[in-house]
Amino acid sequence: MILPRRQILIGGALAGLAPTAAWAPAAGRPPASDDLPLTGRFVQGGHAIGRTWPRALIFVDGESLTTASADGTFIVGFDRDAPGSARIEARLDGRSAMRTLTIAPGQFPESRIDGLPPSTIEPTDPVLLARIQREVALKTEGFASRIDADHFSQAFIWPLETFRVTSRWGSQRILNGTPARPHYGIDLAAPQGAPIRAPADGRVTLAQPGLHFEGGLVLIDHGQGLITAYLHQSQIDAREGQDIRRGDPIGRVGMTGRATGPHLCWRMKWRDRNLDPSLMVETA
Repeated sequence: MILPRRQILIGGALAGLAPTAAWAPAAGRPPASDDLPLTGRFVQGGHAIGRTWPRALIFVDGESLTTASADGTFIVGFDRDAPGSARIEARLDGRSAMRTLTIAPGQFPESRIDGLPPSTIEPTDPVLLARIQREVALKTEGFASRIDADHFSQAFIWPLETFRVTSRWGSQRILNGTPARPHYGIDLAAPQGAPIRAPADGRVTLAQPGLHFEGGLVLIDHGQGLITAYLHQSQIDAREGQDIRRGDPIGRVGMTGRATGPHLCWRMKWRDRNLDPSLMVETA
């Protein structure tokens, strides 16, 4: 049975967390030197959205990772295995503002998938391996996009109107009885051909059908390296370089690539960190 969108229960890492709201900072009011206003989901797989001086450098635990937008908005992501605290600091022209966050642990269940063809787990055919390497280069280029935008500050919507969560983000995958890397997507089961919509404004950096693992794949850059991915599509309606708005159609649900049934695997990365995209959705 597929549940209506507003009845979807994610649970786990979402429990007890306040919803992400659209960021609305007070115009022209930079933070005091010892305070950095932040909002978001301070949990493994989550994120923080802040406001500081325009074009300030943003440091995370002493490492310069991003730059604030023209109005001072920025985002920082916390990986699945992020430590229990994060020190976020903005610096500009000798000024600084800092805040240390406590990062709550996530809850990551075990997920088992059996019956996969061995070649989809550990390919050995030289021709297939060469194809996979070419596809890795395409995906690497798409994930390297850094558009000068802060579309992440608007509340995200679900990419499907109706769905059922069949695999939570961050779960430890057991493929054919063998432990694999964690699942860095949230699987949303839906009928074959169901329309997929953009959850927020952004620019399409990859729109590629027929990839070995992902099948039909679309990547969207929402600004500052926050990129969402949409896997296993049966049809791609977006095109590379396209600027899209929240709610625009980008493709249709399928089971292409390494998939055992029709669903959308929804992923998110901030630079080299894997994030839970469901934590960007407005849940109120």
